[in-house]
Amino acid sequence: MTSSAEKSSVIDVSGLSKTYDGATKVLEDISFQVSKGEIFVVIGPSGVGKTTLLRLIDLLDVPSTGSLVINGVDTTRLNTKERLQVRRKQGMVFQSTLLFDDTVYANVVYGLKIREVPKDQIGVKVTKALKVVGLEEIEGRHAKTLSGGETQRIAIARVLAYEPELLLLDELTANLDPSNTAKIEKVVKDVRSIYGTTILVATHNMFQAKRIADHVAVLFNGRFIEVGDPQTIFEHPTNPLTKAFINGELIY
Repeated sequence: MTSSAEKSSVIDVSGLSKTYDGATKVLEDISFQVSKGEIFVVIGPSGVGKTTLLRLIDLLDVPSTGSLVINGVDTTRLNTKERLQVRRKQGMVFQSTLLFDDTVYANVVYGLKIREVPKDQIGVKVTKALKVVGLEEIEGRHAKTLSGGETQRIAIARVLAYEPELLLLDELTANLDPSNTAKIEKVVKDVRSIYGTTILVATHNMFQAKRIADHVAVLFNGRFIEVGDPQTIFEHPTNPLTKAFINGELIY
């Protein structure tokens, strides 16, 4: 596994593109950096490539062109075993969460067991993760009894338990009411504060991006059309498509 001389960022993407079936181009010439401990939010309408970008960063898929460097490691040059080593240091939570047909504790402990974490550390890590998401009192409940908001928070806790360096969140609150959305957003901020985790969020919710992001990238038709701090993006956008999206106009 090869590393760059300096690790100036957790994620360093350059000229990244993804084409399926040799014809359908989902992402094109994506370039950006995410610093350690940053909350970086990718916004844009549904179907513009946000989930594909997260899947590439989580090494669930392979880019067609370009480079993807994570913590100084060029992931495009790795073999299967090396890719797994990188993936085990990060975690992704999807929009549609599937929990195991078991207790909350069994769900949260899963990642620790497959990583062969020492038994004397497991209980502490599970308790900490559940406390961060505000659900430490329900570890004995069955996962099927959880509400939608609780399910999403347990999905986050399941990843947090093994303390990933990078956390990828895909449309976590798309199907939640405002109260549960607020709880999830608090969890995201607390995760960064408590663990120092670098977080990349994909969402179509521009108001959420305003509330939690350090930097925002606007994705449209597979390209980043604007990247900057939230105040600049939302108050002084320069791209007409960004302005249209912020104004609620249909730009699909």
